[in-house]
Amino acid sequence: MDMSTSTAAVAVDDRQKKKVALASAVGTSVEWYDYHVYSIASALVIGKLFFPDISPLAGTMAAFATFAVGFIARPLGGILAGHLADRIGRKKVMVATLTLMGAATTLIGLLPTYAQIGAAAPVLLVALRLLQGLSAGGEWGSAALMAVEHAPRGQRGRFGNYVQLGTPAGMFLANVVLLAATFMLSDDQFASWGWRVPFLLSAVMVVIGFVIRARVDESPVFRALERTSTLERIPLAELLRTQKTRVVLAVLSFIGNNAVGYIFLAFMTSYGTTALKLDRNLMLNVMLVGCVTWFGSMMWFARLSDRVGRHRVYFLGYGLLAVWAFPFFALFNTGNPGLIVLAVVVLTFGLAATYGPQAALFAELFPARVRASGVSLAYAVGACLGGGFSPLIATALFGAAGTVYAVSVFMIVFSIVSFAAVVAMRRIPNSFAATDTP
Repeated sequence: MDMSTSTAAVAVDDRQKKKVALASAVGTSVEWYDYHVYSIASALVIGKLFFPDISPLAGTMAAFATFAVGFIARPLGGILAGHLADRIGRKKVMVATLTLMGAATTLIGLLPTYAQIGAAAPVLLVALRLLQGLSAGGEWGSAALMAVEHAPRGQRGRFGNYVQLGTPAGMFLANVVLLAATFMLSDDQFASWGWRVPFLLSAVMVVIGFVIRARVDESPVFRALERTSTLERIPLAELLRTQKTRVVLAVLSFIGNNAVGYIFLAFMTSYGTTALKLDRNLMLNVMLVGCVTWFGSMMWFARLSDRVGRHRVYFLGYGLLAVWAFPFFALFNTGNPGLIVLAVVVLTFGLAATYGPQAALFAELFPARVRASGVSLAYAVGACLGGGFSPLIATALFGAAGTVYAVSVFMIVFSIVSFAAVVAMRRIPNSFAATDTP
């Protein structure tokens, strides 16, 4: 091969890596836009529209319970998608989960409320939340591995972070759309039909994400497994037979981030607007600021993990989340917008350090033949145990204790558990073989 041909091949390969990174980021942003639209709507209108015959606190808890239902379905989604990604490829699963999420979210936007069809409304809402949960449970593993398994050596943290960026990016989009709707519409208009618009916009975003994802190449690691006929026939069975300890540690390493993350994503808006009587638009703007600082700091922490190691970055992040749990609500309770922003910004630094390097950390934990099953199952179960019930538990703790600092204790406990899991992970060797990197 002459020099010009070699240079051209490298250029094509670099373009493909960038295309994969874009596909992972854009597709995951669409997925999490869909998911976060519901989490924010849970705090703002879902309780009133679908559970109108109970008290405001009970209505909020019922709305968060339907939010939790989506998380219950995530382990099943992770199992199914992980198995398929290890058997038929990461790319096909990545496209399928995006389509399912978009369809479920759009249908929520078309769903009649309790006032229109009675008890059938919350039943249908729960069914669509289950479909969202299946999709979310299966989405992350394939997208993460597409990014990490295409990454150049020494840049797995950076490339894997493109998937993680979808969470704050999707949340940012969800907040912008909801903020625009609440700004342009009266409260009655928003409650009547305006809340549906963000859900219906999902259909447009899914088409964009689908087109981008359909054009990328399959993971080189999966192609190598196909080429050498070393695909596992039942990846989940092999995973649970040989990698149980790694699965458990991966799950525990994630629950702290998810528990605290959904205090920020869902409970904070409800607490601010109902308990503190803060303006709804103020809360949405605060969350927008948090998304921006989360997004930016996550890129830095992911790259830092390529230089100093994943574990050290995690230690820093979980330490910060535990230390900041009480000051977070102390600043929040002042009602001062500037202090609330400060509380949120510092919290997002801890979330970024424990989320940015996650795709690389999980990918390096499991061998290639069961990697998709391992990362998908660990992510989905960790999200279910840590985040699925976090807003519901936080609301119940606040109601029972009469103080939001009970939620601070909840945040600290989960952060300590995850910190300990990462400590245990340090004894496990990296399973990402040299041949796994293109």
